[in-house]
Amino acid sequence: KELGYFMLDEDAGVGLPLYPPKGARVIRLLQEWLRRDLYERGYEEVITPHVYKSDVWKTSGHYDFYGENMYFFNINEGSEENPRLSEYGVKPMNCPGHVLIYRNEIRSYRDLPLRLFEFGTVYRYEKSGEVHGLTRVRGLTQDDSHIYCTREQMKDELTSLLTFVLNLLKDFGLTDFYLELSTKDPNKYVGSDEIWEEATNTLAEVAKESNLELVDDPCGAAFYGPKISVQARDAIGRTWQVSTIQLDFNLPERFQLEYIAKDGTHQRPVMIHRALFGSIERFFAVLLEHYAGAFPAWLAPVQVLGVPVADEFAPHLAGFVKSLEDEMVRCEIDYSDDRFGKKIRNASKSKVPFILIVGEEDMNNNAVSFRFRDGSQLNGVPVDTAREQILTVIKKRVQVNSADDFNAAVAE
Repeated sequence: KELGYFMLDEDAGVGLPLYPPKGARVIRLLQEWLRRDLYERGYEEVITPHVYKSDVWKTSGHYDFYGENMYFFNINEGSEENPRLSEYGVKPMNCPGHVLIYRNEIRSYRDLPLRLFEFGTVYRYEKSGEVHGLTRVRGLTQDDSHIYCTREQMKDELTSLLTFVLNLLKDFGLTDFYLELSTKDPNKYVGSDEIWEEATNTLAEVAKESNLELVDDPCGAAFYGPKISVQARDAIGRTWQVSTIQLDFNLPERFQLEYIAKDGTHQRPVMIHRALFGSIERFFAVLLEHYAGAFPAWLAPVQVLGVPVADEFAPHLAGFVKSLEDEMVRCEIDYSDDRFGKKIRNASKSKVPFILIVGEEDMNNNAVSFRFRDGSQLNGVPVDTAREQILTVIKKRVQVNSADDFNAAVAE
C-alpha cells in the first residue's frame, strides 16, 4: 500500500481493492505473461458475464451449497403494469459460464481436450472480520481455466497441469512447495460416492508422482469435486495457498454436457477446474510479501528511475531514458524541485530496481551511474553498455539488489 500498488477505501466497500497505475501495471504484466504462455499451450480465451439468472446457480449447485457467500438481486423483466421479477446472482466463480460455452456447440472427441480460460472477476461475500488486505477480499480476479477431456485423457492432463503450475511459480521466485489434497465433505457434496472416489484417487496418484510432500485436507473440497492445492513458502517461511486443480465429474452431469465418441455414442466429458495464480489479488499479495515490495526488474512497475544531480544534466538523462523506453523499458525521471539528497532517499523508498544518476562527469563522458537497492553504485557506465546490461537483466528475470548481483547477472 505504501508503494502505491493498491488502496482500500471504505467508500468503495469492504474487501474491494482499487489499483492505482503502478498496481494496475503489475496486474497487467501478470496477465500478459500468463496469457502468452496459455496461448502457446493450446488454451482459448473466453469472456463471460458477471451475473446470471439464478436458474444457472441452481443447476450448478452453487445456489444451495454456496448461496450464503453470493450476492443476489431481482430485476423486473416485465413492465410496471405486468411486473415479472427474475432473480440474478453475481458470479462467485467462472465455471458455469464456461460450461454454457461448452454446451453451446456439438462437441466431438476430436475437440478434446478443450481448454478455455478467462481472467474473470468474481464476487464473494466474506464476513467483515475475515477480510484482510489483498489476501482475503470480496472482489477478486481469477486466472480461471476449465479443461474438458475424456476419462482416458484426464490423468495426463492433470500431470501436465501440475508441472505447468510448478514451473510457473518458479518463474516468480517461489521454489519451496508442498501439495494439499482436499477431499469430500460428507455434509456438502453433489454426485455419487463412486465418482468422488475415482476423482480423489486420480488426483492423489498425480500428486504422489510429483514427488512433493502431500498433506491431507479432509472435508476441504468444493461441493462438486476434490482438489489439489499448491502451498508455497515465501522468503521468510510463511505458507500461502496459490494454485488449485480440481477434478469434477458433477457439473458435466448436472448441465448434461456431452461429446460424440469414436463409436458414435454420446459421452460425458470430465471437467478440470484450474487456477494458476489462484486469485490475482492473493498472488499479488504473496509476491509483495515474498519480495518485500522489491520486485525483480522484469515485474517492477517502474524499472528505471532517473535522478539528475542538477537540472542542467536532465537532458542527457532524458535522452538515455528515451532510448530505454524505445526498448519498452518502463521508466520515470524525477524532475521535482527537491534537493538531490531527498530525491535519492525517495528513489530508495520506491524500491525501483535501477536508479540512474547523471552528474557532470557522466554527461561529459556520455555515461550514467547506477545506484542499487542496497545503496551500492556503479559509476560512469557508458550509455550503450548500460542499456544492454539493463535489457539483459530484465530478460533473464533475475533478482538484482546490489552492484554485485548486477555484475553477476550480466556476466552469466
